[in-house]
Amino acid sequence: MFAPLRMPVAGLSLVLAATFGPPGTAAGEPARTGDASYRAQALSLMQQMTRKQKVGQLFVIEVAGRDADIVSDEAKAVNQRLYGVDTPAQAIAKYQPGGVIYFTTRNGDDNIGSPDQVATLSNGLQRAARALPRRVPLQISVDQEGGALVARFGAATGATQMPGNMALGAGRSATDARRSAQVIGAELAAVGVTQDYAPVADVNVNPNNPVIGIRSVGSDPALVSDLVAAQVRGYHRGGVSAVAKHFPGHGDTGVDSHFGLPEVTHTRAQLEAIDLPPFRAAIAAGVDTIMTAHVVLPAIDPGVPATMSRRILTGLLRRELGFDGLIVTDALDMSGATATYPPDVAPVRALLAGADQLLIPPEMDTAFRAVLGAVRSGEISAKRLDRSVYRILLHKFRHGLFDDPFVDPATALRVVGASPHLVAAQSIADRTTTLVKNDAGLLPLASGPRDVLVAGWGVTTTQTLAAALATRGATTQVLESGTTPSTAAIDDAVAAAQDADLVVVTTNNAYAVDASTGQPTAAAAAQTRLVRALLATGTPVVVAAVRNPYDVASFPEAPTVVDTYGYTAGQVESLVRVLHGEVDPAGRLPVSIPGPDGTGELFELGHGLGF
Repeated sequence: MFAPLRMPVAGLSLVLAATFGPPGTAAGEPARTGDASYRAQALSLMQQMTRKQKVGQLFVIEVAGRDADIVSDEAKAVNQRLYGVDTPAQAIAKYQPGGVIYFTTRNGDDNIGSPDQVATLSNGLQRAARALPRRVPLQISVDQEGGALVARFGAATGATQMPGNMALGAGRSATDARRSAQVIGAELAAVGVTQDYAPVADVNVNPNNPVIGIRSVGSDPALVSDLVAAQVRGYHRGGVSAVAKHFPGHGDTGVDSHFGLPEVTHTRAQLEAIDLPPFRAAIAAGVDTIMTAHVVLPAIDPGVPATMSRRILTGLLRRELGFDGLIVTDALDMSGATATYPPDVAPVRALLAGADQLLIPPEMDTAFRAVLGAVRSGEISAKRLDRSVYRILLHKFRHGLFDDPFVDPATALRVVGASPHLVAAQSIADRTTTLVKNDAGLLPLASGPRDVLVAGWGVTTTQTLAAALATRGATTQVLESGTTPSTAAIDDAVAAAQDADLVVVTTNNAYAVDASTGQPTAAAAAQTRLVRALLATGTPVVVAAVRNPYDVASFPEAPTVVDTYGYTAGQVESLVRVLHGEVDPAGRLPVSIPGPDGTGELFELGHGLGF
């Protein structure tokens, strides 16, 4: 092994000053109060680090278990499979990584339980990192976007469930977007999470996008830009750093990059008009980090995933957009990366492209050896390595992690799910529900008892919906039929509807299209059959699209349609409040709705009815 290169602090400062720009600022980045001290400390610490320690800082890894030192047999088996060690603390000691990401069920990681448990885990991981020679604290990250889809801290953890991006787009309030992010950030900070992989900055212009959808604010670049910037500021106010994702834009893809490599066919002009404005807005708002997308953008770099493209990460993001914060890859074990590049190639290519942090490589030992070998051989220059390590250390100094990375588990219990947070979540949700159609004037419902059939998608969703209706005097029957209702389930629902005064049926992606055939998916076709069968009974039907708002295009004849953009308990409560006229349906469509054949426009951007 080569000995690490050493030089006096003054000499290293001169080298890095040339690398990073004039003293006090990084190239393309405005100076910040206190940065001179942070920069000096980062430079001094880098001088003391070995090559291996620097390479370790580039990685963000997953660990299994709910405690840093004491884990279940199941978690031990996962850690052994991934890293050849038993505990999270041992994984930290082995690789000296720059960061850890929390998960719930992925790979059996099972990191997230109660707030005090997560806080204790975070403290244990930080202690493990500080026990190492250079005492570099961890960046602890999580995907907590808000809404029902990507929320690692779900309702069972006691965390406040905010309504999510597309719901915020329907509400069109930068204040609500900022407050939502601030609540999420405050609760994450309380449990020791230092960075949230949010907000999603993708502009969802493809109704058949299989992976973004309601994770996006909407299809209007200006609206997305405004609310993304507001969320960046909110996360910072809450006490965590923000990550805008997925650069250069994942909003017009027909393939999920978890399972394949999508291609975005936008021209350079479309890229400038649609995809880049939210990232520019995030940068202007002071976003700390931008996450890459595993997508191919032929207009910039044909055939090369953005994560591995120097033209996109260095040319477009660094030079043209002027971003000098951290660039983190999306997970390197996703098919969008692994299908093209082997485990020993992907991390090296991503770093050479301009990434600073490598998120969850599929084979950690292989990835670590590959990067270390590339540094030793000169394929990754010492200057290039130091540039990324400097950004990582500077980020940690700026966010106070070197001063005190620890949190109080008792405080976490008080902050997570605090009453003011729950009130904010419900009030924001109440301003997002959208009444798309009310042709028969069914809504708001007249007061009085009634027999209501609750049918459609979602075991928890239908039960929660029925319970909320029951508190308003309804006698309810629940017939949940899953994602793909069977013929028998549809027949049962039709029979029950004939004896009911009202039907409320929930749909989830009833407009989804199979990219390989261009036809509705089996689930979408079955949900559409259910809705149409219920409409044919003659009993009044309310269709509640509880995920993507495009579902109405599959049954445009339905006279009463409401969009919630998610199915948190608060969003279901807001749906029932709207049905009864307790709140006005203030939400407006943040996307346009195409016609049933995918062409034209059934409902325009901004459409929404009131009472």
